[in-house]
Amino acid sequence: MHDLDLTTLRLFVAVCETRNIARAAERHNIVASAISKRIAQLEGVVGNRLVERKRRGVVPTGAGEILLEHARAMLAGQDRVARDMAAYGQGIKGQVRVLASVSSIAEFLPDDIADFLQLPAHRDIRVDIEEALSRDLVRGVREGLAPVGVCWDAADLGGLQTRPYRSDQLAIVAHPSHPLAKRKRCSFEQALDYDHVGLPASTAVHTMLGRAAAIIGRPLSYRAVVTTFDASMRCVRAQLGIAVVPQEVAEPMATTYGLRVLPLTDRWARRSFAVCFHDERQLSPAARLLVAHLAGRAKAGRGVARAPQRSRTR
Repeated sequence: MHDLDLTTLRLFVAVCETRNIARAAERHNIVASAISKRIAQLEGVVGNRLVERKRRGVVPTGAGEILLEHARAMLAGQDRVARDMAAYGQGIKGQVRVLASVSSIAEFLPDDIADFLQLPAHRDIRVDIEEALSRDLVRGVREGLAPVGVCWDAADLGGLQTRPYRSDQLAIVAHPSHPLAKRKRCSFEQALDYDHVGLPASTAVHTMLGRAAAIIGRPLSYRAVVTTFDASMRCVRAQLGIAVVPQEVAEPMATTYGLRVLPLTDRWARRSFAVCFHDERQLSPAARLLVAHLAGRAKAGRGVARAPQRSRTR
């Protein structure tokens, strides 16, 4: 395994992504025969067949799929090294990459990081935030793609160390003419009587609501599925249905959109977030400072409410 080289891995990834050796060769400005030779050498190193040629193109074998996942992680690591070294050359003495759920980004994480960076002792630290779905976020931290993650603490955080972070409250957002709009609060079971505007099936919120509906024993009807909190509230304004949105995100927009926000009374609707990392002892000094700063915000209660971000939800 010590004979693996990144150039060959990059070509292997290109072949798997394009499903075609010729197109991969065009992407990297190299002849197709050179790629075929490198893949053959790679198969000799790992001792397994990595790709198969079929009518519709080149596809990875089972062993190829495993190597593909590791290759992407290794190449991402190389890219981070290049960025970090470039940043250091520009005078940045510490850099932390954070994978975060869109809920945390939409509600409080940017403000907390801004406060961290404004401290004089942190003026030489740079923090990069990247949005990710919970499952990808946790996997990324486990595989070392980022040292720190921020997500809902109900995610599968096994194998990671965590610190409590902030919390939020899920709420129903309804048009003023909707039957629920006359209420101050409501339960999720009461909301099941009406059509919903939902988030994609890959998101944690979708999974949580589906599980809650299954426990109640009633179906959850989606009239529209969108990818942002902003889009879901626009659909509510258009009277396509009601939506479950963090109260901290919904309230700033409620007046603008003329909508009603009804906190859910269910216990699970109060969500807690966590800062996760692989091993505190292996964190860089800058990452340890950031983790401590974010963990210190756990006692602050709700985060500063922000307008919905136009990015994919989790």
